[in-house]
Amino acid sequence: MRHAIAHDLPPDLAQRTARAACAHYCERFGRYDPRIIWRDDHHADLQFAAKGLTIKGKVAVTAGSLVVDVDIPFLLRPFQGRAVEIVERELQKWIAKAKAGEIV
Repeated sequence: MRHAIAHDLPPDLAQRTARAACAHYCERFGRYDPRIIWRDDHHADLQFAAKGLTIKGKVAVTAGSLVVDVDIPFLLRPFQGRAVEIVERELQKWIAKAKAGEIV
């Protein structure tokens, strides 16, 4: 599942926003054993467990979008559409927070 969420944030603010969102969700959903490793300022590898399965993916922060690319296991593919909706909604909230000056 690859999904890009458009933004018009300056590059440094987009990067800080992505890191803040990732840190928030790692804390909020700790029971799913989330792991995020930032490979550089703009790319991260992510992993978490759900329904007994390990799910892996990547996050990329680009000049005009936040890209989430997750390998959805076959058994969870029926939920893919809902997952995209949630990712879109949640990242739009973080983009709005950044525009409101709530991300430092």
